[in-house]
Amino acid sequence: MTALPVAGIARFEHFFRETDELAVDKSDLKRLGGFIDRKLRDLVLRAGAIAKANGREIVEPHDLPITKGFQERIYEFRAVSNAVAVKESLASLTSGPASMAACSDDTESWLPEVAGGLCLTLSRTFKIVTEPRLKNPQTEHWERAERLFDLLM
Repeated sequence: MTALPVAGIARFEHFFRETDELAVDKSDLKRLGGFIDRKLRDLVLRAGAIAKANGREIVEPHDLPITKGFQERIYEFRAVSNAVAVKESLASLTSGPASMAACSDDTESWLPEVAGGLCLTLSRTFKIVTEPRLKNPQTEHWERAERLFDLLM
């Protein structure tokens, strides 16, 4: 399981507070690191199959199976006040999944934004799937959100 960098903890706390008024703690951020790692691996694995089906060995950004809704969350992520700082912290998480397939430089440089979109999507999922007034996600909320992601991704 990949852990978020210690220096990034305050960045992520601010991110979740700003985006959906969620109070996350260190245990949530540990879960987040594992979640991002697993979901990026799923995306890169599928992208590798898409590239191969198209006669290429290198995964390009357009090979990643990004839906319209997920693309919109990536755009929203870019607008968050500390997105650049969060993206820097996410960059350390994206090298593992990228190594699963030969990714172009463009793909590798885009993965931190994809990870940011995953963070935002997860945050919104907590509010939709659990309860709109949720402030502090608990284990049951994480489990429900992950089960939903497993169905969709």
